[in-house]
Parts: sequence; structure tokens; C-alpha cells
Amino acid sequence: MTSRKHAERLDAADPLAHKRNAFDLPKGMIYLDGNSLGPLTHAARAALAQTIDVEWAQGLIGSWNTAGWVDLPRRVGARIAPLIGAGPDDVICTDGTSLNLFKVLSVALDLRPQRMRVISERHNFPTDLYVAEQAVQRAGHGQSLTRIDSPDEIDGLIDENLAVLMLTHVDYRTGAMHDLAAITERARAAGAIVVWDLAHSAGAVPLDLRTSGADFAVGCGYKYLNGGPGAPAFIYAHPRHHGAPQQPLAGWFGHADPFAFDPDFAPAADMRAFLAGTPGVLGMRALEAALDVWADVDMGEVRAKSVALCDLFIETVAQRGAGLDLTLASPREAAARGSQVSFRHPEAYAVMRALIDHGVVGDMRAPDILRFGLTPLYTRYVDVVDAAEILVRILKERRHDVPAYRERATVT
Repeated sequence: MTSRKHAERLDAADPLAHKRNAFDLPKGMIYLDGNSLGPLTHAARAALAQTIDVEWAQGLIGSWNTAGWVDLPRRVGARIAPLIGAGPDDVICTDGTSLNLFKVLSVALDLRPQRMRVISERHNFPTDLYVAEQAVQRAGHGQSLTRIDSPDEIDGLIDENLAVLMLTHVDYRTGAMHDLAAITERARAAGAIVVWDLAHSAGAVPLDLRTSGADFAVGCGYKYLNGGPGAPAFIYAHPRHHGAPQQPLAGWFGHADPFAFDPDFAPAADMRAFLAGTPGVLGMRALEAALDVWADVDMGEVRAKSVALCDLFIETVAQRGAGLDLTLASPREAAARGSQVSFRHPEAYAVMRALIDHGVVGDMRAPDILRFGLTPLYTRYVDVVDAAEILVRILKERRHDVPAYRERATVT
């Protein structure tokens, strides 16, 4: 049986253990929700203070030049690039994931106007489906969105009529992970454009977008990248698409020469073409500083620890929680799973509320999923053993059976 002593030995040998010191983690809390909102880093706090107290308060408008604010979208994009297997000029940091997805889908649809089918998964994150429906309607090519119920359906739908395959690499509910390279290869061989949502992948699992041949990808900055609530997102485009058809949200920062103030739009020939309006400097600076923690990190070590954390959590719950109406929702096989573990329970919302009151912070996804993000830069092995034991104790003693725990808050 797994033990806390075993977890302590794993922590003592952990090559990433020192990274925990980069984060401002509340004392006494086991934070397993970094797949929803990453914690504050000390570097981000210092960068925001510098930006507010010096660059904004004293430098004012001059800081667009002297503090390099104008270059933030490219600069932050270049820092994200190594984490997703991209070149420094292949990534731009801008806007939010939903807006960015609309941009790249619109371009993708225009690249294949004679092909009629767009594929995504019915259980994809809802915003991706909403955006896809709008992008398809507004493209005006007569294309339609097909929602599949199982990844097993993908191969049978990859043909000469497939315009765009849009998938989320790691499922937000269960953590199930697609084989990005294999799926991309098959779809591209059929002439389709492949778009990936990396919201639950960037900073969590190794990625190699350029080598895989993926056409486009989007991702957010506030989960595993720890950029803060509502942090700016990013867009990846393979170099063959730099200078592709114009994205639909033309704005002055996407112009080839924004400060020429030309009344006629001329898109930039590089990733700046995906920019629209003025970038939000505070969010960009917080994300840029938060990315400092990745400077000397080996994603292979991150993945190895992620797998070990997830396996330990699953094993500990299984050993201690038999007969508690708790079902593993995540794949048991590590290769098919991202950096999270999810369980199903008929009273998931109340159970999660009880867990939070007992110092274990995860989240719940409707209708019945308890979701735990295991983030190797700051999650310890003792954290997952302790969290598993607290979860089992709550269920055994029915500590979640409290009316207040069933009263839904707006954010779950």
C-alpha cells in the first residue's frame, strides 16, 4: 500500500522540488487546481509592481518604447514557443483563447473553401464549439460542423471533404489525451487543416508542434503557465501559414506598420498579423514574468513527475476508497492522460465543497466530475497522498452530506 513515507522519499529525490519556492502558495492548502488557475509566482508579483510603480507611474506613455511594452506580444510568444515545440517567430501572445480560436478557424476555413466538413468532438470545451459554429457560419463557404462522440470516429471521417479538424489535445473534464502527432499526420495527408487547442497541454506535457506539422494551435496563459486570472492567450501558426489569408479581426496592431496610421489595412507578413487591438500590458507583464520559472526546466522531467504524481494519486484512492461510489474518469494508461486526474461521483459538487473546506482545492465539472490538476513544478508527492486520504475520509464519514455544500456558487 502507498504510504506517506514513500511519498516523502519521492519528494526528497525530486529534481523539480526547488521550483516550488518560485510560487506564493497559501500555507496549509493542497492546491490541485492549476489546470484551472495557476498560482501566483513571486516573479509575477515583482514584475507587476515594477510595471505599475515605475513603468506606468513614472514612465507613462514613454514606456511603450523604454520598457518595451510594444514588443510584449512577440516577446512573450517567443518565451512560450519552447514549451510547445515551436520556433520563436511562430507564436504570438494576444487576446483570449476564444478570440484566438475564431481567428485561426476563420483562416483555416478560407484555406480550404471547397471542402465542406469541419470536425470536432461533442464533449469538447463548449466555447470551442460555440466559436466553431460562428466561424463556419460567417465563413460563407457552405461548410458545416460535425460533432463526433468518440475519438474512434476520427479516422473514418478523414477524407478529401475534410476542411478542418479542430481538437483539444487534453480533454478538460477527464484529462484524456489525443496522440497529436499521429492524428495531425493522418489529417494533413488527406489535405485537411489541423487546429489544436492546447489549454490543458501547454506547460503540462511535452509538445512538438513544428515537427508534427500541425497547422495552427491556441492556448491560454492562466493555467499551467501561471499568468494570472484572465491572462492573455497565444496563437501558434506553422511557418507555411505566415502571411496566410487575412484573419477577420483586422486591427491596428496587426498592420504591417501600425504607427504609419494608414487608413487602408495592410496585414503584417508575420505572426503580428494575428494581433488586433492594443495589448493589455499588465496581463502580458505578469505572464512574461511567470514564464521565468520555465527557463531551466526539462519538459521530460515535468512529464515524468506528472505521470508519477497521477499514478500515485490514482493508486492511493483505489487502495483506500473501495466501495465509495468513486469512479476513475481519467484514462488509467499514462500515455493517454494529461496532467490531471478526474473521478466521477454522484455528489461531486458537495464533495468538492467539502474537500476545499478541508484544505484540498480542486474543482468540479458538470455533471459529476471531481477534477484535480497535478502540476509538477509545485505539487509534491505528499500532497497527492494527503489529498487522496482526505477525499476518502470525507466520503467514508459523509462529511460532504451538508446542505450548505449543495448550494451552487456561480463558478464551480
